[in-house]
Amino acid sequence: MALEDSSKFVDEAFTRKDDRGVSYENTFGGALSFLRRRYTKDLAGVDVAVTGIPFDQAVTNRPGTRLGPRAIREASALQSPDAPYGWGFNPLDDLKIIDYGDLAFDYANIPAFPDALTRHIRTILASGAASVALGGDHYISFPILKAYAEKYGPLSLIQVDAHTDTWADDDMSRVDHGTMFYKAVKSGIVDPKTSVQIGIRTHNDDTLGVNIIDAREVHETGPVAVAKKAREIVGNKPTYLSFDIDGLDPGFAPGTGTPVWGGLSSGQASIILRDLAGINIVGGDIVEVSPPFDPSGATAVAGAHVAMEIICLLGWRKLGKG
Repeated sequence: MALEDSSKFVDEAFTRKDDRGVSYENTFGGALSFLRRRYTKDLAGVDVAVTGIPFDQAVTNRPGTRLGPRAIREASALQSPDAPYGWGFNPLDDLKIIDYGDLAFDYANIPAFPDALTRHIRTILASGAASVALGGDHYISFPILKAYAEKYGPLSLIQVDAHTDTWADDDMSRVDHGTMFYKAVKSGIVDPKTSVQIGIRTHNDDTLGVNIIDAREVHETGPVAVAKKAREIVGNKPTYLSFDIDGLDPGFAPGTGTPVWGGLSSGQASIILRDLAGINIVGGDIVEVSPPFDPSGATAVAGAHVAMEIICLLGWRKLGKG
């Protein structure tokens, strides 16, 4: 099959029979799903379940990330006909990947949201699949990490971000996208000694012992050296990768709630993610894509590529490519 066969395919989010393989559906039409994967709640035999978390009620600045999952899915259609570049294998062929749909939650009952999300991810993990979450604001990582820690124990974290998100907050019931990794470290589900934050460029007096590779170090030493350092920090521990789109410079990703100048380029981020191949990654998320602040759609395109790279990292490990 080739692109000219697109006339044979439509709405593959619902009509495709095989959960493996690229899609030749027209990228500009059809029902939206991530990478034209099948929408299903059937987790039998699934390797990766992509799921949207359209939640942005923990933001401290500009809202809009509740619209992120939809925009990332739309942008991902551009990638659906091709193998991801430079990996030497095609996870769309080699892994069973589904779109598990979005988390259902009561938008007016914020206190109930964290447990609802933990249960949602727990269901995916119980099936043997890994999750890739499309946010949503960055708070979502904390309830997700709770489910992962139940399965794997204390995790290593690789976080790409402009902010550490470890500002002090001992009220575990507060829902805040700037304090969730403080809570994750303090509750023992993230091991700071084997965790690393990349691209940081905002001040925080106490980073709780998490290793920092700030944006200046990325620019001065280069993405290859940064990925090598990050791999050494996490070692072979079960690792969760969380990518806040504001880790990129606003020139590359303006559609986010708290943009900060001096960030990573999309080229630097792509090299770092590619060169993390071989880490013991167990899941990941892409968060803080806020489409209302980027009419060009470039931020959502970047988010879709990040999600694809997380899937590639999961496939690299699962298929023993290293």
